[in-house]
Amino acid sequence: MLKRVHFRPSLLPFMLVAPQIAVTLVFFMWPAAQALYQSLLIEDAFGFKTEFVWFENFQILWEDSYYVAAFQRTALFSVTVAALAMGSALVLAAMVDRIIKGVLVYRTMLIWPYAVAPVIAGALWVFMFDPTLGIFAYALNTIGYDWNHKLDGDQAMTLVIIAATWKQIAYNFLFFVAAIQSIPRSLIEAAAIDGAGPMRRFWSIIFPLITPTTFFLLVVNIVYAFFDTFGIIHAITQGGPAKATEILVYKVYNDGFIGLDLGGSAAQSVILMAIVIVITVIQFRYIERKVEY
Repeated sequence: MLKRVHFRPSLLPFMLVAPQIAVTLVFFMWPAAQALYQSLLIEDAFGFKTEFVWFENFQILWEDSYYVAAFQRTALFSVTVAALAMGSALVLAAMVDRIIKGVLVYRTMLIWPYAVAPVIAGALWVFMFDPTLGIFAYALNTIGYDWNHKLDGDQAMTLVIIAATWKQIAYNFLFFVAAIQSIPRSLIEAAAIDGAGPMRRFWSIIFPLITPTTFFLLVVNIVYAFFDTFGIIHAITQGGPAKATEILVYKVYNDGFIGLDLGGSAAQSVILMAIVIVITVIQFRYIERKVEY
């Protein structure tokens, strides 16, 4: 007969989770509720006059060609950044698993970019690609390619994607290295004895076993591309030229803090939050089925 264990009521568990609950309520739930309420209003820049308009702000957004273009631009930007950052980090992690000499230096050099703030990362890349002073822009000009991201929208978007990818590689690298090194070496050695080459061992053994980490990083990188790239874009292009790099999170800033359209900006933030929630739910609902835990 099994004996049931009964614990006395205690306030300790509630006290331990109370700080996290307070942080969530103050810095997420309350601002989200404020944004949702403000998205139903039209008010002046100083808040002296407010009019409740229901969903008129959302209707205006979907009729705005600039917002639809920003929506499409964000989808392309987020998918590209997530794919490049995860793919590059996976290749580097697989390489570090094979390095014998200098592995500590190699890991340290790859981890350093993660400690750089997004604005600083953007400033580094904008200096290197400056049309008049940048070393990379000078190298491109010497081979006959005219680089000027201040005038060319495609070049500006390329530069922003490169900077955002470079900033995120270090984060992905840490998780991929930890996942690869947690795989029992006996499995890889057995495959090598059976004649499997490095590529066959990677795709048949290593990659299937790190799919939980890959799925986690996929979610994190999509959220990163939607939100955490604001500082990089602000430092490099400020959304230009001609709004060529204005993704959704930067358009919220432009319309709210620069254009002083508080209701429209709040509506955009609500839509952006809903998009990220829906993407995350879809990832957990469908993509997670292919993950082998």
